[in-house]
Amino acid sequence: MGDYKYILELQDLHTTFKTDKGDVAAVNGVNFVLEPGKTLGIVGESGSGKSVTSYSIMQILAENGNISGGKILYKGEDITKWDAKQMAGFRGKCCSIIFQDPMTSLNPVFSIGYQLEEAILLHTNLNRAQAKERAAELLALVGITEPEKRLKQYPHEHSGGMRQRVMIAMALACEPDILIADEPTTALDVTIQAQILELMQELQKKLGMAIIIVTHDLGVIASMCDEIIVMYGGRVCERGTADDIFYDPRHEYTKGLLRSIPTLDNNGERLVPIGGTPINLLNMPKGCAFCPRCDEAMKICLSQVPEEIPVGPTHKASCWMNIKKMCEEGNA
Repeated sequence: MGDYKYILELQDLHTTFKTDKGDVAAVNGVNFVLEPGKTLGIVGESGSGKSVTSYSIMQILAENGNISGGKILYKGEDITKWDAKQMAGFRGKCCSIIFQDPMTSLNPVFSIGYQLEEAILLHTNLNRAQAKERAAELLALVGITEPEKRLKQYPHEHSGGMRQRVMIAMALACEPDILIADEPTTALDVTIQAQILELMQELQKKLGMAIIIVTHDLGVIASMCDEIIVMYGGRVCERGTADDIFYDPRHEYTKGLLRSIPTLDNNGERLVPIGGTPINLLNMPKGCAFCPRCDEAMKICLSQVPEEIPVGPTHKASCWMNIKKMCEEGNA
């Protein structure tokens, strides 16, 4: 692989699932870049396409799913053209993923040690004894005490936070360049959530890896992401730094997400949920995907998809309201 600026780059990615009722475009033209050692947050409701984007990168889609268009560049090379053997080498060694629920991701009939060692043996040249030693090192790295004892235990003998640490240890077994964390704190209480996120930041500093955090909770990623992407209906509707997204949201969907987050200065005010229900991907509107739920929707929103335009030095959004504002200010 030659010179590259980005460790990962998605160019107009399309992922489609074939169903009895028709093709579902779960990811519809997603673009983003990830620099080495940086953290990218992907935010959106359930069904927005954020997890499918992650699974597309790893190419671990369901049987009825396939990447129907676009490129996924790893260090400048398009991995959508790689064969099964090349992808097996990519998973774990170059890019690892932490799944949503650690209890269902770990096999209940095998010990923690066995599962960690299998991951190490699969992607390295270590023997069984060396793999066991490496597994203990990894458990210590993620803050698990008495690692030799823990290796003999089974998943049910660990708390949710401990199981999530085991999953992180497994993902880091081969020191990948990219770590994808798909809803890493969903099943955990607030204090454990903070510990897991802090652990990921510490490991990033130690190992220098890039991180993609997929979540529905904007509050979770406020302090740790270099860039945040907001997705809806399989499309990116807004992207920018944490300050851009939190203090100057420029898409109506992002504004809706922020209004539904409880804050200390709410002063007893009722939270405002986003009206309606998430979009039916089998029946996408011709225009903006968020249009049926948007209070500010205009006639053009029904028929034309808004282009993604810069609304600041590090900030882009695809919303007709921004274009309307520019026209009113004479800047269109």
